[in-house]
Amino acid sequence: MKRIILILTAMFFPITTVAFAQFGSGIVYDPTQSAHAIEQISQGQQVFTNTVKLADNAIATYNLAHQMALAPQTLYQPFLSPSTYWMALNRTANTYGNSQQWTNSVNTGVGASVGYQQASIPRTGQIIGYGNLSASAQQQIAAQGATADLNDSVTASNIQTLGTIRANSEQRQADINALISASQSVDPTQHTEMATLQRINKALILLIQEQQESNQISQANTLQQIVAQKQQQDALKAGFQDTGSYTNIYRTHVAPAYNGGAQALTY
Repeated sequence: MKRIILILTAMFFPITTVAFAQFGSGIVYDPTQSAHAIEQISQGQQVFTNTVKLADNAIATYNLAHQMALAPQTLYQPFLSPSTYWMALNRTANTYGNSQQWTNSVNTGVGASVGYQQASIPRTGQIIGYGNLSASAQQQIAAQGATADLNDSVTASNIQTLGTIRANSEQRQADINALISASQSVDPTQHTEMATLQRINKALILLIQEQQESNQISQANTLQQIVAQKQQQDALKAGFQDTGSYTNIYRTHVAPAYNGGAQALTY
């Protein structure tokens, strides 16, 4: 019996020693394994943080989509600004009966040339004796006449352009209002991808039309400035021509007259 106890004691003693060496006061510290464990814990925290952020973003996106589906007008309304189309030009008193057509042309673009001529001093033909003038004088008069003709043409064209834009502005505003109503609608058919693309396409077309009208107005102003500059240039060139020909005129007409007067006083 004692022999059996000794054998069992000998068998369990190494196990107890090994267990004590692993978990007792004699535990072995491995710095490599410890650093790897800390790195894994840090990576796990980052993954968890990113997962939380993704979840928050997904929830925010869902809430926005939910609000847009239920009440989009509450989201779009703060971004809207009041606007209006070009108001029609007020009717004048038409005291002398020559301003009504001009007003109609500015509002509609129709009959611009007639309306402008009725409200302006009429164009006259060539002045009497134009053919008997010198070449320099004919050139000056012809330049001034061309300025008047060109100014009438540009002004009438600009009235027609602005009148047409003014007449179309009401339809432009109606198109804009329709886009606003469709964007704010709670109708599910207005929130499909195709409906949204159609509204975007229509908005881009309206933007292109607006840019084209702005270009037309800019071109009209440029033409008007060109004609005004031509008028100034005509006056400046006429002054140079008069100065250049003064010497010849003086020698031909003025000087002989003074010489004749001086000779007459000597008698």
